[in-house]
Amino acid sequence: MRATFANIYMSHLRKNISEIRKVLSSSTKMCIPVKADAYGHGAVPVAHTAIECGADYLAVAAVSEGVELRKSGITVPILVLSLPQPSEFTEIIEQNLTPALFDSELIKMLNMTATAMGRKIPVHLKIDTGMGRIGCRVEDSAELAKLIVNSQGLTLDGVFTHFAVSDSLVPEDIEYTNRQIALFKKAIEEIKVLGIDPGICHAANSAGIFMYPEAHFDMVRPGIITYGYYPGDITEEYLAKHVPGGIHLEPLMEVRSSIVAVKNVKKGDSISYGRRWIAPEDCKVGVLPVGYADGLLRRYGDSLKVTIGGKLYPICGRICMDQCMIYLGNDDAVSRWDEVIIFGPICQGALQTAEDIAKHTDTISYEITCSIDKRVPRVYKD
Repeated sequence: MRATFANIYMSHLRKNISEIRKVLSSSTKMCIPVKADAYGHGAVPVAHTAIECGADYLAVAAVSEGVELRKSGITVPILVLSLPQPSEFTEIIEQNLTPALFDSELIKMLNMTATAMGRKIPVHLKIDTGMGRIGCRVEDSAELAKLIVNSQGLTLDGVFTHFAVSDSLVPEDIEYTNRQIALFKKAIEEIKVLGIDPGICHAANSAGIFMYPEAHFDMVRPGIITYGYYPGDITEEYLAKHVPGGIHLEPLMEVRSSIVAVKNVKKGDSISYGRRWIAPEDCKVGVLPVGYADGLLRRYGDSLKVTIGGKLYPICGRICMDQCMIYLGNDDAVSRWDEVIIFGPICQGALQTAEDIAKHTDTISYEITCSIDKRVPRVYKD
C-alpha cells in the first residue's frame, strides 16, 4: 500500500448517526447523502453502514453514483438530487432510482419512457424556496404535483426543498430560513388542497436539523454532520448550550503519510517550484509523498501544517503534484519513515481536523474531504 493513505473510522460514522438521532423524533426518517463518493469517504462502505444504522433513504448527485450503490446490493430508495439527463431515464428506471424533477417537460418525458417500459417509478418534486438553484416555483408546485400523480408511469413519492443559509446565526439569515420554511409549508398545503398526498416531505440539511426542528417534516438529510463536521456557525460549543447533552461528532477521515527523505538545507537555499520559500537558517526539510494530485491542494501553501509525533510542522514551498516538503527546523526527533498525520480526528492523535485546515485556507471541510483523490487508498477501521 502507498505511504499516503486515508483511514476511515466507521465507528465514528455509527456514533455520528446516533448523535443526530438524539434530536429527531422516532418517526422522522433519515436520508443520508452519499454523493461525491460519500464526501470522499467511499460511497459503498459508508452507504451499507448507514443502512445498518437505520438510514431510510440515500441521496446521490449523479445517476452513475446511484447505479454504483445498486450494484453493491443496496435496495433502499436512492434519491438523485441533481437534474437527470433524458438519456439517463432508462437507467434510472432499470435501477429503480428516485429522480428529483421540477418542470413539466421532464415530467412528461420521464413518464413517456417509464410507460413505454411498462414501469411506474417514484419521483420527488423539488421546490425552490430561496436557494436559487434547481426547483420549481412555490406557486407552480401544486400543478406539477398534479401532473405527476396523473402520469401513468410516475408516482409522487415526496416533495423537498433546500436551505441556503440555515448554518448562519446572522439574524437576517435566520429570518430568510424561516421564510423558506413558511414557503415550503405553503407549497405542501396547496398540494394537499388538490387532494394530493405529497408523500415524504423533507427540507432540513445538517444545520437545519439542529437549528430548525419545525423543518424536520417527515425526513431529514444530514450531510456533513454524518461525516463528523459541524456546519457553518453551528459549532460544538453552540450546540452544547442549545441541545440537552450537546452533540459530539467525530470526523471519519484521517489522512496519513510518512517522511520519505530528510534533507539538510543551507541558509538561503530554495525549496520547490518558483523558489517561493527560502531557508531562513541551516535546517532540515522533510519530503512527503503526497501532493495536489492526491487532494493536498496547491493553494494551501505555507498555511498548511502536519502532525508528527504530537507536534505541528509547516509545509514549506509550493505543494507539488505528488510531493510536498515540510520545515523541520533543527529538530533531531524527526527521522525518515516517521509517520505523518495530515488531518484527522483529534481522538486518533491528529492535532488538526479538515475543519481546522478549512479555516486557514478560506474553504469548508466538505471541500477538504471531497478533494482527497481516489488514488489515496481508503482503509476502513472500526
